[in-house]
Amino acid sequence: MRILSWNINGIRAIFKKGFIDWLQEESPDILCVQETKGHPRQLTEELLSPDGYKTYWSAAEKKGYSGTAVFTKTEPKTVKEGLGVKEFDAEGRALMLDYGDFILFNIYFPNGGSGNKRVPFKMAFYDAFLKKVNRLKKQGKKVIICGDVNTAHEEIDLARPKQNEKNTGFLPEERQWMTKFISNGYVDTLRHFQKDGGHYTWWDYKTKARERNVGWRIDYFFVTENLLPKVKKALILKTVMGSDHCPVGIELK
Repeated sequence: MRILSWNINGIRAIFKKGFIDWLQEESPDILCVQETKGHPRQLTEELLSPDGYKTYWSAAEKKGYSGTAVFTKTEPKTVKEGLGVKEFDAEGRALMLDYGDFILFNIYFPNGGSGNKRVPFKMAFYDAFLKKVNRLKKQGKKVIICGDVNTAHEEIDLARPKQNEKNTGFLPEERQWMTKFISNGYVDTLRHFQKDGGHYTWWDYKTKARERNVGWRIDYFFVTENLLPKVKKALILKTVMGSDHCPVGIELK
């Protein structure tokens, strides 16, 4: 089973760049996307029901903002939106799909915003998410968490750590939360296989950073430890264009 995650930076924008052709060619079993910036009623049937896929959407109340969606070949047993906290759920940031063998979270974690103004909101979202996923883990569930976490965990996870120590995405409190999250029993799948640096998932458009690989690794796949034996590979599809992020993924046995 191949599961991919991608911050597409606008579903209508990426649709014009050949998204459906890419989806059919890549043919993941499940694709989780973030930052859809659209409501299902604004979308074409081709996006809502691509050949071979069921789709599920969570849209923000604010137009052209945030949002998540899942394209899946296998129909899940249940699909739930949100974390159960109104101020977070109004932004369409979370989808939880129960497949029986595992529970999949597709999450678009908040950005700390210009001048780090939204960092308190981001940290509160992080804590609410951890509480929710820990409840499932305590029940012995196998859980997969993917999406744009909007934080680079360690210095190895971004090209210029020293210059970004006071910027959201690499603040001490954001990084500490990620350390805490992992210590609660969630495995960073890429780091399980790749111990070296230079593996990034986001590059700044304005500075043409992608051409120079001056990037950040802020998109992740985590699994609970009880699912790790099934994870055969972790992927970063860095050659896939269309967004300022590239897709990431895992392959499960």
